[in-house]
Amino acid sequence: MTKHQNLLKWNVSDLAKAMKMSEEDVKLYFKDGRRASFIMERLIAYKVFHGSLSSNEGTDYDIIDNEGGKWEVRSLTKDGVYFCPSYMVGSGRDFDEVGFLTKLNNIKGYVIADITKFPNIPFWIIPKNKVMSCWKKKLLSYTTKISRQKALKLLNEI
Repeated sequence: MTKHQNLLKWNVSDLAKAMKMSEEDVKLYFKDGRRASFIMERLIAYKVFHGSLSSNEGTDYDIIDNEGGKWEVRSLTKDGVYFCPSYMVGSGRDFDEVGFLTKLNNIKGYVIADITKFPNIPFWIIPKNKVMSCWKKKLLSYTTKISRQKALKLLNEI
């Protein structure tokens, strides 16, 4: 396993009881980036940054830290991770370099949570200058997405 800065932990049995679901369903739920991101954003905002969530889903960031800094939370899945705005990801959506660079300019950085490791999720806090450096060195794809393997390698080097 690569080195990591922090770890979020859950008790699967307790979650399954509280959610009235099987432990297997809980594991599947928390390893799905579309679902886990909602929870990761909240835990990281409140427990890690001692801050708050953005005022709405349309902002360029997910979290405001206790000093007013803005951060984006991303889930590292089996498919990898991307750094461009969410509105650029998905079927029929196009990548826009200007939009990506504007987003990058407006935040302090990213928090990358490896949700595939649930119930013990490592996460990394990455300043925007590291992402910009990877972009300029063409270590990110044209759409800013990178594979899981490449993401873990880069996170281990940061």
